[in-house]
Amino acid sequence: MVEEQTSRFEAKLLRPASGANTNGWTFLHLPQSASDSLPSRGQVAVEVLIGNVRFLVVVQPNGHGGHWLKIDEDLRTAMGVDVGDLLCVEVVPSKQWPEPEVPAELEAALADLPRANSVWLDITAAARTKWVFWIDSAKKAKTRLKRIETACDMLANGKRRVCCFDRSGIYSKSISSPVSREDGKF
Repeated sequence: MVEEQTSRFEAKLLRPASGANTNGWTFLHLPQSASDSLPSRGQVAVEVLIGNVRFLVVVQPNGHGGHWLKIDEDLRTAMGVDVGDLLCVEVVPSKQWPEPEVPAELEAALADLPRANSVWLDITAAARTKWVFWIDSAKKAKTRLKRIETACDMLANGKRRVCCFDRSGIYSKSISSPVSREDGKF
């Protein structure tokens, strides 16, 4: 990691509150000073070091100008940490973006639309991540399906980047971090 861009901090590993679709994942909040050192209030690709495990991930906006980091069960197990542990974390922005997990409905829609799929395959992982984020940020299933339809139409017409929505959640109040089971608050 590049020394001058590295943020070092301690953060408690949290589990999402009951009712959330957890599937074993956990998360941590980046302190505001670490978020402030990132190039965007929206999603940012970062290289993370926790213990002796280094990984590339996209931190998510919390809607308040900060970020949170999702840690899936396999990664948590590899790090040998558990919910409630205080972790020593290093984060540095990355120009490389990991491939996003594409929703099944979007994959199916793209498979049926060769022109849209061709553009999808030609854009960067960062652009694909932002399309997925826009689709997943819909609160209602109906809105999500409409966004998939709209995304496919825009991609089929050559549009490579989704635009015109508040990627940080600060202004629209549409994005937030998970609430933890441990303390029931942000």
